[in-house]
Amino acid sequence: MKTRVLLVVVAAIALFAACKGKGYSSAADSARVSADSILNKPKLVKTVDINFKVKNVRQTGDAIAVLVDKFDGLVTHHQMQSTTERSERIHLNNDSLMLVSAFNTTASMAVKIPSDKLEDFVNQVNHMGIYINSSKMDVDDRTFDYLSTELKENNRNEFVNQQLKAEKITHKRAEELLKVKDDIVDKQVTNLKTDYDVKYSTVTLSFYQSDTILKEIVANDDPSAYDIPLSKRMGLAFATGWAAFMDVLVVLINFWVFVPIGLCVWLGYRYYRKRMHLIDRPLV
Repeated sequence: MKTRVLLVVVAAIALFAACKGKGYSSAADSARVSADSILNKPKLVKTVDINFKVKNVRQTGDAIAVLVDKFDGLVTHHQMQSTTERSERIHLNNDSLMLVSAFNTTASMAVKIPSDKLEDFVNQVNHMGIYINSSKMDVDDRTFDYLSTELKENNRNEFVNQQLKAEKITHKRAEELLKVKDDIVDKQVTNLKTDYDVKYSTVTLSFYQSDTILKEIVANDDPSAYDIPLSKRMGLAFATGWAAFMDVLVVLINFWVFVPIGLCVWLGYRYYRKRMHLIDRPLV
């Protein structure tokens, strides 16, 4: 009896081990298939950085934009700026001067180019420059990172499916499942971004031109330069003085009535003094 029970137990253990080994074998086979499919197409992310000098920054920027469109790419950044290096002010006359400025123009661009067209695009851009200051390409192999993310995603999917088959899901288990599902989404997005970076290479371009001289006639912004000459100032002072004299004369004329009154007073006073003088004269 004991021997029969022992045989049954050994058989059960063997069957369990066989089933378990079969499950591990199936999981390993699935992982190997995923690994083989990914390793056959390595996830290589390419980035290019070029710095070069051109004849005209504005025209080069427009030409690169046309070239990117031709290669079915996308411009993700484009900035152009001019910086004044030095300037001189040359006086032409009292109210105008010539402003001579030397300024430097630079530009930077970031573009996405299909990886299978990257080499042709870089070659054509290099021919736009007078000379190349620097040009480099980096290749980031994300194959194993991609594989690791995908296998972890598969494990979490399997875990979620097993938990969903349970008869009862508690609130705590539901929160755990939600976190696991969010993590699955993050890993899917990570691999999608890697796929996009593999498909479209990033090219960073920075270019510049020789200093440009600009001449322009501008108004003189110094108020002291607008003083009139001495001769004109003297003539203006004479005219102002004459106008003031005429104003005073007009004011005096307004008081004409006091002239005859004063004359009458003066004549009366003389008459009075003369008469008094005759009265005071002694009789002989």
